[in-house]
Amino acid sequence: MTGISGNGGNSPGIRVASVDDIPEGEGIAISSDVTGTEDDIAILRDDDGTCWALNDTCTHETASLAEGWVEDGDVECPLHSSRFNLKTGKVDGLPATRDTVPHRVEVRDGEVYLFPGERP
Repeated sequence: MTGISGNGGNSPGIRVASVDDIPEGEGIAISSDVTGTEDDIAILRDDDGTCWALNDTCTHETASLAEGWVEDGDVECPLHSSRFNLKTGKVDGLPATRDTVPHRVEVRDGEVYLFPGERP
């Protein structure tokens, strides 16, 4: 499953992982050296198997969202339990008050491709 389907952009994306590398309910961080973005990007796999991508750093405090808990369409920050919507990056739970940045992902043949800077 994929957070975004199709190949709407010009780029083929960056292959960042196999789906099997990311357990359901967890995430992995992809270095900004790979993505070319200001922040690392968290690839997050919801409990239904869908993959999503958000900027990795929580907007409330410096913590990795990839180390948080993923379920029911949200990721929960491991530091103070702020929650962010996986699809939109919008805050779904305090103490964070600023949304984070979502990025487009695709799953093709069991491989996860990231499109940094492209919104879902």
